[in-house]
Amino acid sequence: MAFNFGAAAGAGASNPSGAFGGFGTTTTTAAPAFSFSAPTNTGTSGLFGASQNKGFGFGTSFGTGTGTGLGTGLGTGLGFGGFGTQQQQQQQQQTSLGGGLFSQPAQTPAQSNQLINTASALSAPTLLGDERDAILAKWNQLQAFWGTGKGYFSNNIAPVEFTQENPFCRFKAVGYSLMPNNKDEDGLVVLVFNRKEVDIRSQQQQLVESLHKILGGNQTLTVNVEGVKTMPDDQTEVIIYVVERSPNGTSRRVPATTLYAHFEQANIKSSLQQLGVSFSMARTELSPAQVKQLLQNPPAGVDPIIWEQAKVDNPDPDKLIPVPMVGFKELLRRLKVQDQMTKQHQTRLDIISEDISELQKNQTTTMAKIAQYKRKLMALSHRTLQVLIKQEIQRKSGYAIQADEEQLRVQLDIIQCELNAPTQFRGRLNELMSQIRMQNHFGAVRAEERYYIDSDLLREIKQHLKQQQEGLSHLISIIKDDLEDIKLIEHELNESIPMRGGFFS
Repeated sequence: MAFNFGAAAGAGASNPSGAFGGFGTTTTTAAPAFSFSAPTNTGTSGLFGASQNKGFGFGTSFGTGTGTGLGTGLGTGLGFGGFGTQQQQQQQQQTSLGGGLFSQPAQTPAQSNQLINTASALSAPTLLGDERDAILAKWNQLQAFWGTGKGYFSNNIAPVEFTQENPFCRFKAVGYSLMPNNKDEDGLVVLVFNRKEVDIRSQQQQLVESLHKILGGNQTLTVNVEGVKTMPDDQTEVIIYVVERSPNGTSRRVPATTLYAHFEQANIKSSLQQLGVSFSMARTELSPAQVKQLLQNPPAGVDPIIWEQAKVDNPDPDKLIPVPMVGFKELLRRLKVQDQMTKQHQTRLDIISEDISELQKNQTTTMAKIAQYKRKLMALSHRTLQVLIKQEIQRKSGYAIQADEEQLRVQLDIIQCELNAPTQFRGRLNELMSQIRMQNHFGAVRAEERYYIDSDLLREIKQHLKQQQEGLSHLISIIKDDLEDIKLIEHELNESIPMRGGFFS
């Protein structure tokens, strides 16, 4: 399917192929985990209270102020099927924390009855009226610990629904997420696409044009992409902001809350879904009052003691905020996000390592050039001094020695006498010269130890030495032959001399 970032259809339109092409069909996906800015989700209450529509959020990625899916169902029931009941199906994933995050709801009579019924189901059910009620109580406790199922305890009262938000659920923990530090004036809005990063980047220009059409095609508005980042499960986070130009030539960024409120309109949201957007939120920081109220009110189903301990164990209260983790699915999601961030950090470390290696090479080259320029400067200084000396000699040629020159000659003679004195500077200079020679000798030895011979050059040296050795061997053999001849001649001469003496006697 080709990617097509065409204009999005109107509200409520069903487009199988999608105006966004490969980003096309309207899909239902898990919304972010710890987000203050998810749209209102009727029928599902937020973790911190009643679901409302707020315009600030933590984002969608772990470690950068984002997260997804705080609470999801762990299963569809234990499959026991006892007592003629049907287990509760897997809970629907929550999509927002909502406005209840900052408003602790008052305890209503219905909630009070819910607590009483839960306690009765876990401790003293009266369904059967015999010893089987004790077994039923243990079964209800097991369901409450697991966080799913129904707890039957009376014939006249409806069973209790056990969810993962109930206080007895065991699969809960508290983690930490990074709070965003962006201002509302920065205008940053996060859009999460159900597509891979490579697909988003290849069609980024078409995406910008489609978002501009969704904003009405106003020529005074410009859509800009702040960043694109990969997320787990083949999702991609795109951070955008919109710049508005006024007729007098000035420009400003549209506030994040304003842009997010526009995206949350029914027709606009439908168009974004057709583009493949599964979640959107404004990335703005929390005020100190909001953070304080959030920390004072434990989330639903989290023990206040555990929540207080989480606040005490916070490694960086100024940047991190406690986040409840409910269920294994949330734990797996955070593990995937952390693996993704670890890969990004490792990639960044590899890039930094390559930059450091390149800088070290450049530093070595620069140091070598500096040493070369120093030697060249010293040589030019000596040449300049020689030229000045010769020029001064020619200029003073034929003139008598002046008074200042005579004083300079006297001072030089005094210095020369002091230097030549054996008990003063002469002995010290000789000692220093001997130390310098020794250091130069040792330095040369150490430098020779660092040198190595190239393999080709070493092979040539061996070949040359071999030829020399063969030449010497041949020369030695010739000398030996000549010596043998000389000995033979001497022997013949010694034998011929007595014979001649006898002949002439």
